[in-house]
Order: sequence, then structure tokens, then C-alpha cells
Amino acid sequence: MSNENSVIYGLEFQARALAPQLAETEKIRFVIGTQSLKQANNQIHLVEFNEEISTIKTSVFHHSEGEIWKITTSPLDSSRLATCYNAVASENSCAFRTAILKLPEMENPDSIENLEIVTKFDTSEFGAETKTTEFHPTDSAKAASVIDNNVVLWDVADSHAKAITKFQLEGKHNPKFTTGKWNPHQNCNQFTAASETHLKTYDSRTGVLAWQIDGAHHQLVRDLDYNMNKQYHIATCGDDGFAKIWDFRQPASPVYSSNEHSHWVWCVRFNHFHDQLLLTASSDARVLLSSAASVSSENVCDTDDSRGAQVKQLLPDGPLQWCDHEDSVYCAEWSPSEPWVFASLSYDGRLLISRVKKSLKYQIML
Repeated sequence: MSNENSVIYGLEFQARALAPQLAETEKIRFVIGTQSLKQANNQIHLVEFNEEISTIKTSVFHHSEGEIWKITTSPLDSSRLATCYNAVASENSCAFRTAILKLPEMENPDSIENLEIVTKFDTSEFGAETKTTEFHPTDSAKAASVIDNNVVLWDVADSHAKAITKFQLEGKHNPKFTTGKWNPHQNCNQFTAASETHLKTYDSRTGVLAWQIDGAHHQLVRDLDYNMNKQYHIATCGDDGFAKIWDFRQPASPVYSSNEHSHWVWCVRFNHFHDQLLLTASSDARVLLSSAASVSSENVCDTDDSRGAQVKQLLPDGPLQWCDHEDSVYCAEWSPSEPWVFASLSYDGRLLISRVKKSLKYQIML
């Protein structure tokens, strides 16, 4: 259950930011951001995987603004990506900032180009730590940033983002958000943010709290992901080592829970096509592919079919396949164009592009 099908790509610098190129539906592409302490050395790597011959083609770009902590890509425009980066604000201080950049139409493999910043953000009035900037799923002129205790909605149609509204987290000891994501359902009018051990979801039209899950984990919630095929299901992971799936209409307890990692779980992802497949990445240096078939959209078979019809057999819940790294793994992502391919990135700058085992693939398809 290791790296038998994996292709390795090594970076010169440490890295913890990885994203699939969401709007690219023909080619298998991922974007990586480096985290060099020398600000001018940081890079963005566009990695393209040819599945037929198991080769990788890369284009490298300068990101001299600072060390990259988070990358997201537009689901509507394959040339646009957003970075959250740590930049030197003055001689004695740093600040987490964000920007939207544009990939060039023609990549030159022989030279390292600078990426054009197409949208700048002034986040100073909202806080010092920009955790993520998330593109709206259906409106190219909208984005949301998680900054300290604020979720800020932006108009990003022009070169300078304009703040439309913000949702503020209030409470004792000045709680802050750790991450956030748009709900792809509910007409894309909800944004979910994690704070400490809780999830809070806001209606982007009114700012009203739409729903929440308190105490989703015993320790800090690190990441969340929506099931594209079941509109009320959301996955979470955290420092307690658990990955959970929730039906947010019944927030008292998760519908699925897994505790297969031995350290913090930093990333959780549903497969876009076969949502019984769940990907988790942890600082135990492992990536785990699990089955959550019992709560998936594919769990629709009749187990007692009196008409004698063929019944689809689902995979049992639990671990299916491991990928081992040599350092903490902060990101794991599915390819939007090929449901059986996923990538994982460890802090030592090693990218693994892996495939779901053929035996598992055939069990799901047949």
C-alpha cells in the first residue's frame, strides 16, 4: 500500500501549498508554491502529468512577493490563481497578504518568468493574517478572504479588489478563523469558516449565520471540504487526528468518523466524481485514501432485491491505500480532469502524483 504507482517531482525549496488547476478539464495539472525564507527565491511551479507515459512537464515562475502559505485556483478561469503569502512589512515585522495572479498563455520552459498580479488586495484594515482567498464557484467577479476574525467578500473585477462586506467572529480571547470555503450548493450563497473546534456558515447575501457545528473536533479544525454530490455533507479534519463527515442538518454527531492518522490531519478532500473516496494528509508523513461508501451518493443499492436485479457492491468503509512521504504532508488534492489521479506535497518539497489502485478502480466502476 505504498508508492508503487507514484511519480515523484522534487522542488529546490520547502513547500506546503498545492492546488489543482480546477478550470482545466483536459489535462492533469497542479500548482505548487514554495516557502523559502529568502523572499525573492520563492517560486510557483505548474506541473502537468501525462498519465499514459507517466511523465511530468513543468513550468516555473517567480513569486518574489514572499513565502507562499496557500494557493487556490479559479474554477472558471484556468489562468488565474490566488496566493496567500508572508511578506516583509518593515524591518522588524511580516504580514500575511494575498493577491490574484495570472499564468501566461504560453509557458516558456527555458526561462523563469514573473507572474502578473492582476488583482491587489488591501487587507490591512481587516487583520494581519490572511489564511486563504477563495474564488466564488460561479461568479468570476467575486472572492472571499479569511483574515484574522473576519471573512471578507470582495469584488475582484478590477485591478484593485473592493471589499463588499465582512462577517466578523466575536467572542472571548479574540478567536480567529483558520480556513474557509464556499458551499458549492445552496446557489453558492454560503461561506463556511473554521474557528478553533467549530464551523460557522454565513449567508453571503445577508451576513446572517446560516448554520454551525460546535465542537466538530476535540482540537483545532485544520481543513474542510464539501461533497459535490451530496448537498448537505461536509468533511472536516483536525489536530485530534480525526477525519469526519457531517450532515449539517444534524450537527450533533458526524455520519462518518475515521482515526487512522497518528498526528494532526491537515487536509481532507472528497473525490469529485466518486465521493466514496476520501483523501487525507497528515504531519505523520502519510497520505491516506479511504472509503466512506456507507455515506456516499453511490450508496443507493437495494441489498434485498426481490426482483433478482444485480446489486452494486460498495467498498467497505476504512483505509484503502497509503502514500508515504519523508516529511509532514500539508496538502493532498484530486485531479479535476482524471478521477483516479491525486497529488500530495510534503514540506521537504517532494510532490507525489499517485493513482488509485486498479483493483479498487474496477471495484468502484463495475
